[in-house]
Formats: sequence, structure tokens, C-alpha cells
Amino acid sequence: MSAERIDAHQHFWDPSRGDYGWLTPELQTLYRVFGPNDLKPLREAVHVARTVVVQAAPTVDETRYLLDLARDDASVAGIVGWVPLDAPDSVELIDELAREPKLKGVRPMLQDLPDDRWIENPALAPAIRALIKNDLAFDALIFSRHIPSLKVFAARFPELRIVVDHGAKPQIKDGHAAWQSWADGIAELAALPQGLVCKLSGLATEAAPGWSVATLKPYVDHLLDRFGPERLMWGSDWPVLNLNGDYSHWFDAARQLTSHLDASAQQSIFGDTAREFYRL
Repeated sequence: MSAERIDAHQHFWDPSRGDYGWLTPELQTLYRVFGPNDLKPLREAVHVARTVVVQAAPTVDETRYLLDLARDDASVAGIVGWVPLDAPDSVELIDELAREPKLKGVRPMLQDLPDDRWIENPALAPAIRALIKNDLAFDALIFSRHIPSLKVFAARFPELRIVVDHGAKPQIKDGHAAWQSWADGIAELAALPQGLVCKLSGLATEAAPGWSVATLKPYVDHLLDRFGPERLMWGSDWPVLNLNGDYSHWFDAARQLTSHLDASAQQSIFGDTAREFYRL
């Protein structure tokens, strides 16, 4: 096993490109260009060698923009892009994009779609089969309300490699009231036969301002208990993270929350799981 440290989930963007519907000037912290040179000092300070860059706009143009950024940047290990999975030309598009060696997966922005059950649509089947054929992964950006549909989807495509983004975004700021439905849903996803993996990411964003290691501990403990370190991968979710934290603070918190594990388990979370899952 390599001791390389990998950030399994971060973003680059340029608002002037005009296809980030959610990224508005009101989000002052985020409404600017974020590129590899912005991330470099942050990841180097905590010895993160490479990253997986995840789409932030539901367009093929943004996927091509990220692939262009990645082409000559050794720090970008892979791109998770976006494809219109329900479009008539989805298979041809997937086949074309898959020729890019750094394309490692796709992500529909499920959390933003009006239909919580969209993922159950049978019309997606040709595109999903094309992902499997091209050995591409699937990032599931969900809340706990999407879990029943994700289970249907996973059962339909047992060969598809699926990773749950951001621990299924537990509503940490809502405290105990939102805990049980999330915790039960995580247990169900972790028990699925094909062995879904999960990202230890995005938790700071879901917490109230001023969060601490203690705030996040029950959530991280539950993810560890259900998925185990070999099916968890750490991600920063930078620069979205900047809304309620920063790179080093979240990295340090994640290290503390996993410090009771042995060295190989920690290496799984901070590098090996991502490398194996995404074929980096």
C-alpha cells in the first residue's frame, strides 16, 4: 500500500463560465475563481499529494473545462464529471469522455433535482450500462430522503461502483431531531451487497458555525462503524468548505476523529480507498 495522501473530493470553478446555477454573488466567500494554484499551498501544508476534482455544474462544458485543467496537472488524480444520463446521446457522450484518462466517474446532482426518485428512472439504464462498460464510478450526492431510491438503483446495477458523497449530508445543525433517519439510512446503504463506499467529507458544511471535533464525532463514529475504514475516503469539499471552516481545520479534525485507528486503517481513509475506488 502507498502512503500517498489523497483528497477524494474538491472543486475548481470560474463563475464567469456561467453554468453554476447555485453559485450566486450572494455567496461572497465562494463567488470567485478557484483553481489549482489556490489549493496548492493548502494541500501541501497537510501533505496531500493528489486530489479528485468533482463537478459543480450540471453541464458537459464544465466537465471538459475540468479535464482541460487536469491534463497537465499531476496533482489532479481524477475528474468526476457530469453527463445528461437521461439524454438520447448519453451513451455516445460517455464513450467519448471515457477516452480521457483522468475521467474517473460521473455525478448527477441528485440533491438539486425536483424529483427525489429521479434515480429510479428506467430510461437511465443505457447510460449506467455505459458507465459500467467504461469502468467509471458513480458519485451519489444525496440526503437521507434519497436513500430508498438509491437502494433501488444499486440493486438494479450491482456491477456499478457507487460512492455516497458527504456521508449523505446529515443535518448536523438540526441535532438529535434529524439523527435517526440519517443513521438508519446509512446502515441500510452500508449493508448493500455490492459494498458501497462513502466519503468522509462535507460534514463541516452541514454543522452549525463554530463546530468542533466533538460536534462531528457521533457522525464520523457511525460512518466508521457501518462502512469501516476500508470503505471510507476523506475529502475536503474545498472550497465549499470555506463557508463553515477551512482546509487545515477540517483535515486536523478528521485526523483526530480517526486517530484511534491503526496506521493501515488511517491510510485507507486518507488515500488508499480513493485510489482503489477511482482507479487512480
